[in-house]
Amino acid sequence: MKRKNRTAGILALAVSTAMLASGCASGGDSGSSDTVALTFWQNSTTGEGKAYWEKTVAEFEAANPKVTIEMQSIQNEEMDGKLQTALNSGDAPDIFMARGGGKLVDVVAAGQAMDITDFIDEATSAAVPEGVLSAFAVEGKIYGMPTAVLPGGIYYSKDLFAEAGIDTVPATMAELGTAVDKLKAAGIAPIAVGAKDAWPAAQWYYFFAQRACSQDAMDKAAESKTFDDACWLNASEQMEEFIETEPFNDGFLTTSAQQGAGSSAGLLANHQAAMELMGAWNPGVIASLTPDEKPLADLGWFPFPEIDGGEGAAGAMMGGVDGFTCSAQAPQEECTDFLNFFMQKEQQEGYANAFHTLPANTEAQDVVTDDALMSILEAYNEAPYVTVWLDTLFGQNVGNALNTGVVDMLAGKSGAADLVAGVNAAAAKG
Repeated sequence: MKRKNRTAGILALAVSTAMLASGCASGGDSGSSDTVALTFWQNSTTGEGKAYWEKTVAEFEAANPKVTIEMQSIQNEEMDGKLQTALNSGDAPDIFMARGGGKLVDVVAAGQAMDITDFIDEATSAAVPEGVLSAFAVEGKIYGMPTAVLPGGIYYSKDLFAEAGIDTVPATMAELGTAVDKLKAAGIAPIAVGAKDAWPAAQWYYFFAQRACSQDAMDKAAESKTFDDACWLNASEQMEEFIETEPFNDGFLTTSAQQGAGSSAGLLANHQAAMELMGAWNPGVIASLTPDEKPLADLGWFPFPEIDGGEGAAGAMMGGVDGFTCSAQAPQEECTDFLNFFMQKEQQEGYANAFHTLPANTEAQDVVTDDALMSILEAYNEAPYVTVWLDTLFGQNVGNALNTGVVDMLAGKSGAADLVAGVNAAAAKG
């Protein structure tokens, strides 16, 4: 297989990090001199997503008869905890989820992820933009393969908007506030949020911050892991004002994000709420929770509204890049062969269809026909810049403090200044 080194192109895009420490991680089990067994953890436990991975694994094994893959499906909300435990114990799977940012930096620093820079084949290199691959760059080296680009925004029910007399999607926070008032007057829960899982609620602050803060302020915070610029407090104060309008579903503090009809995605899927702020994986989650388990026919999408006095560039987006990496001790050739395999155009088209999302391989994006996803893709391609989800960008410790602080603010346990102070205190602890 021909390989291509992309270090030079990625180095200019990657965020500088501290010198990486060495460490160890577990590797694949060689059953005999003729066979190699890999372990693979992914987060699709039911439906089309799980079926896609089962089919992909079977096709790879058929094409590589000396390799077997043992796949384990783990619920998304449990993945980070189980993976961290496995990494800490030295018993990590050979192939596991990666989302880039500070979280990946920590895994690389611990010596637990494989440098795959020289094992990205030419077909993948040509079809995946460097800006997408750079999500998995640390010190100019690539440590993961992307599967999907997942920018965020607000999903909404076109039918419920029409019922409430909302003719155009909100472009500013003032317009969003008007939409919330109209939905309430029509007896419709305006916005669903799964605050039980913390990160879905915290996303509201992420987007307020992106609108309030300049790209330079965002970059400096990513490096220092602190909220020193006044824009972070501005974002917190503006979010606090929005919370006071009571825009969220009843019981949002105990609502989960993606599990069942009563989750925030389920409320939108079943027309029990009109909006949800989420990433581009949401159409697939919603489709799995509709009564007929098919895509929601009236699903629409619009970018997070602009705020008054914000320093962020108009049209800037926030999101992530989902992907997978190889354990540092995994069988190198077989593991990276699998990563390249699922990045082929045919496999990426299947991924986009199964997950109702945006594939990382640009050659596969023609299969995207969903109205909401088409709107996201257009906005993504026109965005002046895209910021990684803040809890991913800042790493586990600071990210967890941020998410917890937002939920506390939503629950009325703390105020705008407390959120900023809590993040800075977490950063000071290292």
